[in-house]
Amino acid sequence: MLISRAPVRISFFGGGTDYPEYFLRHGGAVLATAIDKFCYLTASPFPSHLFDYTMRLSYRQVELVKNVTEIQHNVYRECLRFCGLERDIELHNVADLPAFTGLGSSSTFTVALLHALHSFKGEFVRPLDLAYEAIYVERKLLLDRVGCQDQLMAAVGGFNLVEFRTETDIVVHKVPISPQRLAEFEQHLFVVFTGIKRRASEVVAQQLDKVTDNTDTLKDMRKMVDDGWNILTSNQSLSAFGELLHQAWMAKRSLSQVISNPDIDRLYQQGITAGAWGGKLLGAGAGGFILFFAPPEAHSQLRSTFGNQQVLQVKVNAPGSEIIFS
Repeated sequence: MLISRAPVRISFFGGGTDYPEYFLRHGGAVLATAIDKFCYLTASPFPSHLFDYTMRLSYRQVELVKNVTEIQHNVYRECLRFCGLERDIELHNVADLPAFTGLGSSSTFTVALLHALHSFKGEFVRPLDLAYEAIYVERKLLLDRVGCQDQLMAAVGGFNLVEFRTETDIVVHKVPISPQRLAEFEQHLFVVFTGIKRRASEVVAQQLDKVTDNTDTLKDMRKMVDDGWNILTSNQSLSAFGELLHQAWMAKRSLSQVISNPDIDRLYQQGITAGAWGGKLLGAGAGGFILFFAPPEAHSQLRSTFGNQQVLQVKVNAPGSEIIFS
């Protein structure tokens, strides 16, 4: 048996510019970090000659199939085909967090699965190539309208400014930040679950249809990536980072009417009233987790405010996809 592990991510700035529909014309970038919440895949040989099926796959359901074409789970099916594995394998998936919550878990699953399948075959794949493969599987084989940051962050990990040029030309810049500054930054993060799950593709569809109308706003959001980088890598107060997050959220929620709703607006305002400098809804919008950026002394008030919500403790700069057992 082998076990692969890939992280989910928190994206601070630039989300929306990582879609080819936008960056192939204007260039895109995000400032994001992998966090210490993971998707795990186990892969082991399956002795099909002893059973009346050739593969066993588990996730929220269990599939016992004789042929890869019978697989109902589309990511399992297409990744197995892509890697040329059609029988004699058993795969299991477990995750630290539920899907459809704005942290990129769907793409993280794809990355962890591809990594496990390659390793099962005895193949080594560079992290960047693993990201390119996951983007290809999701966008070309599954025809999902997804961006390209989630796959990249799951494969590479770390705390990065990522530039998107094409779907096979992505440049990763590690944020040059001291351990002390990183620890200080981490102490300002406060993540709350809205209790709303949604499929990102359903939210993104409207945004992509309005890319031309939103070009100026998306260019402003791309500039915030550089502004965030400059704050982190200088001696500026981190309050400026929180205020910039607020600007980014205001810009993002203007892209489409489905990104926010009265419940999310209410939760966000509660966080600001409790002392947060700024924040944003993570992921495509309409649900999932809200990130607040607040001074550590405000966190007790935030916990009191969101006592009936699920507060998520996170560590940043997590490692990218890796084989943790073989």
